[in-house]
Amino acid sequence: MNRIENHPILQSRKDRRQIRFYFDGDEIAGFEGEPVASALIALGHHVFSYHHKDGAPQGLFCANGQCSQCTMLIDGIPKKSCMTPLSEGMDVRTLYGLPHLPAEDEPLVQAERRSARTDIFIIGAGPAGLAAAAELGRMGYQVLVADDKAQAGGKLVLQTHKFFGSEADCYAGTRGIDIAHILEDEAKRHPSVTILTNAPVVGIYKDRKAGIYLNYESYLLVEFTALVVAAGAREKALHFPGWDLPGVIGAGAFQTLVNRDLVKAYRKILIIGSGNVGLIAAYHALQAGITVAGIIEVAGRVNGYQVHADKIRRMGVPISLNSTILKAEGRDKVERAIVAAVDEKGQPVAGTARAYEVDAVLIAAGLSPCNEFLEQARRYGIMAVAAGDAAEIAEASSAMYGGKTAAMDLASMLGKKIIVNPEWEMTRKVLASRPGDSYERSPVVPGSEWRPVFFCSEEIPCNPCATVCPIGAIQLRPMHSNIMDLPYFEGNRCTGCGSCVAVCPGLAITLVRRIPGEKALADKASGDKASGDRAQVVLPWEFNADFDIGTELDLVDQKGDFVERAPVVLKRRVSSRNTWLLTFHVDIAHASKIAGIRVQPQEASAFQSAEIPADGAADTVLCRCERVTLGEIVEFIRNNKVRDINQLKSLRVGMGACGGKTCSQLVGKAFRLAGTDPAEVEPATQRPLFMEMPMGAAVNEGLHKLGGKEAGARGAP
Repeated sequence: MNRIENHPILQSRKDRRQIRFYFDGDEIAGFEGEPVASALIALGHHVFSYHHKDGAPQGLFCANGQCSQCTMLIDGIPKKSCMTPLSEGMDVRTLYGLPHLPAEDEPLVQAERRSARTDIFIIGAGPAGLAAAAELGRMGYQVLVADDKAQAGGKLVLQTHKFFGSEADCYAGTRGIDIAHILEDEAKRHPSVTILTNAPVVGIYKDRKAGIYLNYESYLLVEFTALVVAAGAREKALHFPGWDLPGVIGAGAFQTLVNRDLVKAYRKILIIGSGNVGLIAAYHALQAGITVAGIIEVAGRVNGYQVHADKIRRMGVPISLNSTILKAEGRDKVERAIVAAVDEKGQPVAGTARAYEVDAVLIAAGLSPCNEFLEQARRYGIMAVAAGDAAEIAEASSAMYGGKTAAMDLASMLGKKIIVNPEWEMTRKVLASRPGDSYERSPVVPGSEWRPVFFCSEEIPCNPCATVCPIGAIQLRPMHSNIMDLPYFEGNRCTGCGSCVAVCPGLAITLVRRIPGEKALADKASGDKASGDRAQVVLPWEFNADFDIGTELDLVDQKGDFVERAPVVLKRRVSSRNTWLLTFHVDIAHASKIAGIRVQPQEASAFQSAEIPADGAADTVLCRCERVTLGEIVEFIRNNKVRDINQLKSLRVGMGACGGKTCSQLVGKAFRLAGTDPAEVEPATQRPLFMEMPMGAAVNEGLHKLGGKEAGARGAP
């Protein structure tokens, strides 16, 4: 089974109960409550359906309940397998073509009309929603938070890395999985705050009511006075031949599999996009024991934090700039990906195509806000504010302050006389800042005392190293007079405690010192590979350290180039940061250059030369739900002089189960190819419900089968 049994950061889920269920008639095992999709992928099953139009295989794509590509027949009903929890004896079947609904001869029974009332309704229990709930709860408002996942925290529950930002303001230096619990506890500390999980919001109505599909089985109508939309963001799609194959998956979906469900979904992956999401996904893959062939970026520079990119390069993952993916190939799932360099017009350069043997391609092409409910509420004249990614795509640290400021804005709109802390908005803007300038750092010469070496050279909002130093020897050198400034060693003496090394989110701090003379001579006499004097270097390590003292590892510089192979002479775990500190004895000439440890060998990124494939964009599916190609859409636009996206519904574009959430990001390309400026086109009318649900659920027809109010006992107010 493809399960992650020994993750360096996450605890193994020994509390999970193994159960038996059926897949296409065969009895197999999974864990109770995990998504059906995750259980199947753990067993090596990646194809969930074959499309009715052309028989194309379909599999997991978003793992977020947005796209419907994972729909299967579950106990005779078509359901999204990424959102359906596994239960004992469940009958799961591959969907061939259109589903046939089972006969239902029993008369409709409306069990009860269920409703609730609250002052403030918050959509989304991510960092912004939880921060807003805590602030509004503190002010005494009755607050109801609804989230579609089983656990509050949003994307924080997928983040095993330590966060950037300010330790005082947003728990910088703490892992996202831990911040999720902190924020949830802060919100729940207020008795007027209620958080519903497994509670997707399906609609906002003109009479200031919202419909919730509670526990994915019953319907709850919530009346509210004002609304906070903190629904986060969805991943942007990327259109290329083969992008509809199982194994082409969103980077966030990949993180869901490996970090939430502990499924080692793939053997070797290729990542498209060098923003922070793509860079972090590479790190999470390595921690899960998955090989990363490389990161492909069409721009001429890395889009995420440079310190993230350097960290990934040091671990052995190359980043190819000015490059793009041309095609993903495979029969029923991804087997190969072809990429090439591009010229200034974005066209592939002859002779640069290369093929990677991979079983997954991760799309990390950016995010778009989930703001449909905000727009709908404002059209209806409902008092509403947005927070987090629904307002502005930024880091989770910024989203926390976005939630706080949104709460204060809403309270002011409701007539509460409040004094808004002017520093909150300033802090939010700093935390949302794009990287600033980069600086060349002066080389450090190891002396007899410990000395930190900093490998962060780009201005980003981050200060935990300065706040954890017990003697205040690390200071941010003032350029901006905020946490965008770079840290420097300003003290007279470093104690060598390693706190700064262990806390750094970018793993970008080391400790160095010259080895005392007698020890250096002993090293040299013992046959150590020394070209002269010796030094000690202390490096962070966030992988399993189940190797012996004396094990030799490859040490690399800031950009990942090999410097020296050296044995581990000491390993110490900083339990408060869940980080290992490894000490090496190295050539003193190398000590201050060494920035990290290679995790995967260079051959992991091997590729073969390939031919640039013929341009198959026109024949490539753009609308995944209805299998409509780019060429078909372009021809329709030209022939019918289309100036309204709603006209594309004649082709079924935007009419599939995802409600246009995927293809709506891509149709602009079709209009450009047809010679029409997308800005001149009337946008699509939003579908009335955010997601599909059974008609019987809207009237709680099934509640009598659950024992009347039994469903209400599981979370509804």
